[in-house]
Amino acid sequence: MRVRPGSGPGPRALLTGWFSFVDGEATAGDVLALRRAEEVLERSGLAHDVVWSPGFRPGALHLEQARPEEYTHLVFVCGPVHGPQVEELHRRFAHCVRIAVGTSVIDPGAASVTGFHRVLARDAPDARPVRDLSARAPALPALPVAGVVLTHGQHEYGRRRRHGQVADRVTGWLAGQDCARLELETRLDARDWRLCATPAQLESVLARLDVVVTDRLHGLVLALRAGTPALAVDPVEGGAKVTAQARACGWPALVAAERLGPDALGEWWDRCLTTGRTAARRVRAEFAAGAAPDGAEALVEALAGPGPL
Repeated sequence: MRVRPGSGPGPRALLTGWFSFVDGEATAGDVLALRRAEEVLERSGLAHDVVWSPGFRPGALHLEQARPEEYTHLVFVCGPVHGPQVEELHRRFAHCVRIAVGTSVIDPGAASVTGFHRVLARDAPDARPVRDLSARAPALPALPVAGVVLTHGQHEYGRRRRHGQVADRVTGWLAGQDCARLELETRLDARDWRLCATPAQLESVLARLDVVVTDRLHGLVLALRAGTPALAVDPVEGGAKVTAQARACGWPALVAAERLGPDALGEWWDRCLTTGRTAARRVRAEFAAGAAPDGAEALVEALAGPGPL
């Protein structure tokens, strides 16, 4: 239940945090801590509202819109109780009972801390720590985890390249899906901790995903090798190696650059997340069994053949 200011008499709390400031940020932990605080207030029947940073939730209530006279309490949730932005809350909501909950206290004597009537800290100097509010936040639904493997290169295709447009459309569409997105690279690098150093490391990641969205040949093949369904997009007009490889692997979840749109992506997305795992594991088994030639068998024959004239 979200109660708007001015909806009736009685106590009303304004919930704030670092997620409320214009130049603040909303972390997953902060938002879960907020959900825990809201859960407790809703159970007690205390009317409340939440203020968000306009950069994070443009359509929500923002601090400059909140009218201090319509609140009896101000609650600051999670994060460090520190700095001028917190001190400004004390000045603006001076008439409110001000409480900090689930916060970290760095300097107990700071004005940002002493301005609260009560500080229910998760950690403070010379105090026993308590668990963060996020630990007991309401349970969340399990969402699909999508690995995203895209390329902006492959200039050898010249005027047929649609890589930029494909990446923009795919990532723009993915941003609207309720899923966890994980950007991945097939490039290996033993010096960069952000990249996998061995194929085994990358395969271990791919095997744990629900789906891979890719416009790369090896994004497609390595996902299937790991038994994970791939939603493949060929970024070359008219089709090129991604289309050829999908055909060679018998994998149908392929969208051409010319037909790329939310309908096509959505259809294959749904199929990948329903029947796709079974289909991908079937392809993985075919890979392992060597059910189709891959050219390596002919290599020995080619090496044994006559050399150049």
